Amino acid sequence: MLTVHHLNESRSQRILWLLEELGLPYEIKFYSRDATTRLAPPELKAVHPLGKSPVITDGDMTVIESGAIIDYIIRRHADGRMAPNPSTPAFDHYQQWLHYAEGSAMLPLMLNMYVSRPGEGGAPLAPRIESEIANHLSYVEQSLAGRDFLLGGEPTGADAQMSFIPEVAKAMGKLPSYPNMAAWIERIHARPAWKRGLEKGGPYALGA
Repeated sequence: MLTVHHLNESRSQRILWLLEELGLPYEIKFYSRDATTRLAPPELKAVHPLGKSPVITDGDMTVIESGAIIDYIIRRHADGRMAPNPSTPAFDHYQQWLHYAEGSAMLPLMLNMYVSRPGEGGAPLAPRIESEIANHLSYVEQSLAGRDFLLGGEPTGADAQMSFIPEVAKAMGKLPSYPNMAAWIERIHARPAWKRGLEKGGPYALGA
């Protein structure tokens, strides 16, 4: 049985969506952020030494990192669903999105969050960070032109992995400048599987 170690208000919500899309059996173990620090609780370190979420367990196997988790679930349990045929060019694009989400796209968004906390102390870095955010959001916006999802008419694991990007951009008030991304995340949030995952995962302000 797959177990999702689910931290509230975190990237693990996209793992629940993926599992619901695939109709796979799984269980959730819930963890709550510290109300003051917003950090994950120490109990997660019993699952993996980093103490981060998402993390899944599957029998004796423990998998961390959203992209690796999505890849593992689809390879081991999906019977060819929600990923292109590995022999096709579409699979290479799919793999690119799996790595791009956290490898490049999230970095300026996270920097923006951290640099804004010191107030004026982080102000000198703001223009460069804003430039990089615009660069990456524009790339995703262009990639979605004429498409319902990243690889065409149906969602894949790439959409699950990348979905956190427009959610963070929306929370920052940036999505009005990127209508393709705004429509894409609305399509995701309208899916019954997303709604089931949200109901099971609990409150999730980024999905509002």
